[in-house]
Amino acid sequence: MAEEHIDALRASIGRLHGLVIGMSEAELTRPAYPTEWTIADVVSHLGSGAVIFRRRLNDTVAGVDTPEDFAQGVWDSWNAKDAVAQRDDALAADAELLARIDAITPEQRETFASTMGPMTLDFQAFVGMRLNEHAVHTWDIEVVDDPTATVAQPAVEVIVDNLELITRFTAKPTGDTQTITVVTTDPPRTFLIALTPDAVTLDRSDSAAAIADVQLAAESFIRLVYGRLDADHAGDTQDATIQTLREVFPGP
Repeated sequence: MAEEHIDALRASIGRLHGLVIGMSEAELTRPAYPTEWTIADVVSHLGSGAVIFRRRLNDTVAGVDTPEDFAQGVWDSWNAKDAVAQRDDALAADAELLARIDAITPEQRETFASTMGPMTLDFQAFVGMRLNEHAVHTWDIEVVDDPTATVAQPAVEVIVDNLELITRFTAKPTGDTQTITVVTTDPPRTFLIALTPDAVTLDRSDSAAAIADVQLAAESFIRLVYGRLDADHAGDTQDATIQTLREVFPGP
């Protein structure tokens, strides 16, 4: 199953490379999505993230802890780069991380357990976390020149089943109590979003008879959960309940 995650990540890395490799410095310094970041900022975020993920991957396999101050040192280093260097170094870091992931043996995958704060991730979840970030941020860049851009479908097939974690950390209660049923297509899924005054939960439902409050493509639902289904990029839906869900999911 992890191979599906790796293949989707490989495709996302290739997509990002094709988008930014030919950009000039002026193009790289245009606003991305969200507009407080430039395209270079987004690419730098992915590049520094690749360095951090590779270190965590290596440390997990070696059975040692990653130093707590490692990430901050990486971010400081990348923030000091110019836009072109951020792009070039990010593409290289992406390739290095992918090569390291490919090199993990079946035995290492089986015993893999990476601790991040309160979470412990197996190998598939570790790759999935990187895929989520990479695919969504690649959309942040692609949408600058193509307002109709969508998250790549190979990534959608994986990310749609890996949304509970982002919900746990970024969803915001509205003060209301209700349950919203979301039914997606391509691939078909049913989710129950339970709102209480103090919490939000997102759970997968296997009920084939669920009545949808919102029905939309899985790609659109992913962007909704990540705070990226605004009125200008609403894709296939203008449902009134979407506005409530936009408040619940402002994005990371």
